[in-house]
Amino acid sequence: MASTIDIQKIQVEHVTIHSSKDFDAVRSNLESIIPRIDDGIFTLLRYRETARALRELEVLPPLSIFGFRDHGAAVQVAGLQRQAIQYDIGNPLTATKMTRHRISAGLYAPIRVLLREDSGGVAFEYDRPVSTFGQFGDPEVNEVARTLDKDLQAVLESAAS
Repeated sequence: MASTIDIQKIQVEHVTIHSSKDFDAVRSNLESIIPRIDDGIFTLLRYRETARALRELEVLPPLSIFGFRDHGAAVQVAGLQRQAIQYDIGNPLTATKMTRHRISAGLYAPIRVLLREDSGGVAFEYDRPVSTFGQFGDPEVNEVARTLDKDLQAVLESAAS
């Protein structure tokens, strides 16, 4: 039996938030506003400690940094000097409010945010959650995505200013 492939074209809204501050100041602001998530929560989930995990999830801030990748360091292999860090930002409980309705929403949670510096200055870039999650056409997912959209934009504007 052959596999089938479905392809759907979606429209995504891309956001760029410019900053007049230097890269290190914006990075420091972001990392002071949005805490790193405690990986212990994933250990609880892995061992099916769901009641305890839920209690821990309920007290998390609206957004946490799950991880990051230093793309600036990576492009050094090409002889380039750049500052660019990609962050995974989200909230596991918020993600489950979407994935319980459409498991495919997990493709976009957490949200990828790039903090970069180039000839145009320092900026955050990301794809709006309301547009990426909107492809599923699910009202419950869309409502959560709208809140996530507002929360994410607010903290990034704050970090950039």
